[in-house]
Amino acid sequence: MTTSLLPVLVLYYSRHGSTRKLAELIAQGIESVPGCEARLRTVPSVSAVTQEIEPAVPPSGSPYVELSDLEECAGLAIGSPTRFGNMAAPMKHFLDGTSAQWLSGALAGKPASVFTSTGSLHGGQESTLLSMMIPLLHHGMLMVGLPYSEPSLMNTSSGGAPYGATHWSGANGKHDMTEDTRTLAIALGKRLASTARKLHSA
Repeated sequence: MTTSLLPVLVLYYSRHGSTRKLAELIAQGIESVPGCEARLRTVPSVSAVTQEIEPAVPPSGSPYVELSDLEECAGLAIGSPTRFGNMAAPMKHFLDGTSAQWLSGALAGKPASVFTSTGSLHGGQESTLLSMMIPLLHHGMLMVGLPYSEPSLMNTSSGGAPYGATHWSGANGKHDMTEDTRTLAIALGKRLASTARKLHSA
Protein backbone atom coordinates (compact mmCIF):
# COMPACT_ATOMS: atom_id res chain seq x y z
CA MET A 1 0.00 0.00 0.00
CA THR A 2 1.42 3.40 -0.99
CA THR A 3 1.04 6.36 1.32
CA SER A 4 0.93 9.72 -0.41
CA LEU A 5 3.25 12.40 0.88
CA LEU A 6 1.93 15.68 2.21
CA PRO A 7 2.90 18.47 -0.21
CA VAL A 8 4.33 21.60 1.43
CA LEU A 9 4.56 24.44 -1.07
CA VAL A 10 7.70 26.61 -1.09
CA LEU A 11 6.80 29.60 -3.22
CA TYR A 12 9.38 32.29 -3.96
CA TYR A 13 10.49 35.10 -6.20
CA SER A 14 14.23 35.54 -6.67
CA ARG A 15 16.07 38.09 -8.81
CA HIS A 16 19.73 37.21 -8.18
CA GLY A 17 19.41 33.74 -6.64
CA SER A 18 19.71 34.39 -2.89
CA THR A 19 16.02 33.93 -2.12
CA ARG A 20 16.01 30.79 -4.28
CA LYS A 21 18.87 29.36 -2.19
CA LEU A 22 16.87 30.01 0.98
CA ALA A 23 13.88 28.27 -0.62
CA GLU A 24 16.00 25.22 -1.39
CA LEU A 25 17.24 25.04 2.21
CA ILE A 26 13.68 25.33 3.52
CA ALA A 27 12.71 22.53 1.13
CA GLN A 28 15.55 20.44 2.57
CA GLY A 29 14.10 20.95 6.05
CA ILE A 30 10.62 19.99 4.83
CA GLU A 31 11.86 16.78 3.26
CA SER A 32 13.63 15.78 6.48
CA VAL A 33 10.17 15.28 8.03
CA PRO A 34 8.76 11.81 7.34
CA GLY A 35 5.59 11.88 5.26
CA CYS A 36 6.20 15.34 3.78
CA GLU A 37 7.53 16.53 0.44
CA ALA A 38 8.54 20.01 -0.71
CA ARG A 39 7.00 21.47 -3.85
CA LEU A 40 9.25 24.31 -5.10
CA ARG A 41 7.52 26.94 -7.24
CA THR A 42 8.26 30.48 -8.37
CA VAL A 43 6.31 33.46 -9.74
CA PRO A 44 7.04 35.29 -12.99
CA SER A 45 8.42 38.83 -13.05
CA VAL A 46 6.07 41.72 -13.67
CA SER A 47 6.81 44.80 -15.75
CA ALA A 48 5.32 48.23 -16.27
CA VAL A 49 6.03 47.71 -19.98
CA THR A 50 2.98 45.77 -21.12
CA GLN A 51 4.63 44.37 -24.23
CA GLU A 52 7.15 42.43 -22.12
CA ILE A 53 5.97 38.99 -21.09
CA GLU A 54 7.65 36.09 -19.38
CA PRO A 55 7.93 32.75 -21.21
CA ALA A 56 5.23 30.20 -20.38
CA VAL A 57 7.89 27.99 -18.79
CA PRO A 58 10.85 29.46 -16.88
CA PRO A 59 14.16 28.94 -18.69
CA SER A 60 15.66 27.44 -15.52
CA GLY A 61 14.83 26.70 -11.90
CA SER A 62 11.43 25.93 -10.40
CA PRO A 63 8.22 25.89 -12.45
CA TYR A 64 5.74 28.75 -12.15
CA VAL A 65 3.15 28.33 -9.43
CA GLU A 66 -0.44 27.48 -10.31
CA LEU A 67 -3.43 28.27 -8.12
CA SER A 68 -4.00 24.52 -7.75
CA ASP A 69 -0.65 24.34 -5.90
CA LEU A 70 -2.20 26.49 -3.17
CA GLU A 71 -5.32 24.36 -3.00
CA GLU A 72 -3.38 21.10 -2.79
CA CYS A 73 -0.70 22.12 -0.29
CA ALA A 74 -0.73 21.09 3.38
CA GLY A 75 1.47 24.06 4.28
CA LEU A 76 3.05 27.06 2.59
CA ALA A 77 6.34 28.98 2.81
CA ILE A 78 6.62 32.16 0.77
CA GLY A 79 9.78 34.13 0.14
CA SER A 80 10.75 37.33 -1.60
CA PRO A 81 13.69 39.68 -1.75
CA THR A 82 13.13 42.96 0.06
CA ARG A 83 11.96 45.99 -1.90
CA PHE A 84 12.02 49.08 0.32
CA GLY A 85 11.00 47.05 3.36
CA ASN A 86 8.26 45.21 1.50
CA MET A 87 7.81 42.09 -0.61
CA ALA A 88 8.71 42.37 -4.30
CA ALA A 89 5.98 43.25 -6.81
CA PRO A 90 5.86 39.79 -8.49
CA MET A 91 4.96 38.07 -5.21
CA LYS A 92 2.38 40.75 -4.35
CA HIS A 93 0.94 40.48 -7.87
CA PHE A 94 0.48 36.74 -7.47
CA LEU A 95 -1.10 37.03 -4.02
CA ASP A 96 -3.46 39.72 -5.30
CA GLY A 97 -4.86 37.11 -7.69
CA THR A 98 -5.87 34.60 -5.01
CA SER A 99 -9.35 35.96 -4.24
CA ALA A 100 -11.05 32.73 -5.31
CA GLN A 101 -8.91 30.74 -2.87
CA TRP A 102 -9.68 33.28 -0.15
CA LEU A 103 -13.42 33.02 -0.79
CA SER A 104 -13.34 29.21 -0.76
CA GLY A 105 -11.12 29.04 2.33
CA ALA A 106 -8.58 26.88 0.46
CA LEU A 107 -5.73 27.94 2.77
CA ALA A 108 -7.66 28.41 6.02
CA GLY A 109 -6.19 26.45 8.91
CA LYS A 110 -2.98 25.52 7.09
CA PRO A 111 0.44 26.50 8.51
CA ALA A 112 2.58 29.11 6.76
CA SER A 113 6.10 30.56 7.03
CA VAL A 114 7.91 33.46 5.38
CA PHE A 115 11.51 34.18 4.33
CA THR A 116 13.51 36.95 2.65
CA SER A 117 16.95 38.12 1.58
CA THR A 118 18.26 41.69 1.53
CA GLY A 119 21.16 43.53 -0.05
CA SER A 120 21.89 45.51 3.11
CA LEU A 121 22.05 44.29 6.69
CA HIS A 122 19.33 46.68 7.86
CA GLY A 123 17.40 46.57 4.60
CA GLY A 124 13.96 45.87 6.06
CA GLN A 125 14.15 42.12 6.60
CA GLU A 126 11.60 42.03 9.41
CA SER A 127 9.15 44.45 7.78
CA THR A 128 9.30 42.38 4.58
CA LEU A 129 8.50 39.22 6.53
CA LEU A 130 5.58 41.00 8.19
CA SER A 131 4.33 42.28 4.80
CA MET A 132 4.13 38.69 3.53
CA MET A 133 2.32 37.53 6.68
CA ILE A 134 -0.58 39.96 6.19
CA PRO A 135 -2.22 38.30 3.14
CA LEU A 136 -1.59 34.85 4.63
CA LEU A 137 -3.43 35.87 7.81
CA HIS A 138 -6.30 37.13 5.63
CA HIS A 139 -6.37 33.66 4.10
CA GLY A 140 -6.80 32.21 7.60
CA MET A 141 -3.37 30.58 7.71
CA LEU A 142 -1.53 29.77 10.94
CA MET A 143 1.87 31.49 11.08
CA VAL A 144 4.91 29.41 12.05
CA GLY A 145 8.09 31.27 12.93
CA LEU A 146 11.45 30.43 14.47
CA PRO A 147 11.55 30.04 18.27
CA TYR A 148 14.51 31.12 20.35
CA SER A 149 15.01 27.47 21.23
CA GLU A 150 16.97 27.50 17.95
CA PRO A 151 20.47 28.42 19.25
CA SER A 152 21.50 30.02 15.95
CA LEU A 153 18.81 32.66 16.38
CA MET A 154 20.70 34.09 19.36
CA ASN A 155 24.11 33.92 17.68
CA THR A 156 23.49 34.96 14.07
CA SER A 157 24.99 38.13 12.66
CA SER A 158 23.90 37.42 9.08
CA GLY A 159 20.12 37.16 9.24
CA GLY A 160 17.30 35.22 10.82
CA ALA A 161 14.42 36.43 12.99
CA PRO A 162 11.61 34.93 15.04
CA TYR A 163 9.36 35.94 12.13
CA GLY A 164 11.18 33.75 9.61
CA ALA A 165 14.41 32.89 7.82
CA THR A 166 16.48 35.71 6.31
CA HIS A 167 19.78 36.20 4.52
CA TRP A 168 21.97 39.28 4.14
CA SER A 169 23.13 38.77 0.57
CA GLY A 170 25.07 42.02 0.14
CA ALA A 171 25.20 44.10 -3.02
CA ASN A 172 24.68 41.84 -6.07
CA GLY A 173 24.37 38.81 -3.80
CA LYS A 174 28.11 38.65 -3.06
CA HIS A 175 27.78 37.37 0.54
CA ASP A 176 27.69 33.62 0.91
CA MET A 177 25.20 32.13 3.31
CA THR A 178 26.60 31.55 6.78
CA GLU A 179 26.15 28.33 8.70
CA ASP A 180 23.65 30.12 10.99
CA THR A 181 21.56 31.20 7.99
CA ARG A 182 21.55 27.67 6.59
CA THR A 183 20.68 26.13 9.95
CA LEU A 184 17.77 28.52 10.52
CA ALA A 185 16.33 28.06 7.02
CA ILE A 186 16.40 24.26 7.36
CA ALA A 187 14.90 24.53 10.86
CA LEU A 188 12.06 26.69 9.53
CA GLY A 189 11.23 24.14 6.83
CA LYS A 190 11.32 21.32 9.35
CA ARG A 191 9.07 23.19 11.78
CA LEU A 192 6.59 24.08 9.03
CA ALA A 193 6.39 20.48 7.76
CA SER A 194 6.10 19.03 11.28
CA THR A 195 3.23 21.42 12.00
CA ALA A 196 1.53 20.55 8.70
CA ARG A 197 1.79 16.83 9.49
CA LYS A 198 0.35 17.27 13.00
CA LEU A 199 -2.54 19.41 11.75
CA HIS A 200 -3.27 16.97 8.93
CA SER A 201 -3.29 14.03 11.37
CA ALA A 202 -5.66 15.87 13.70
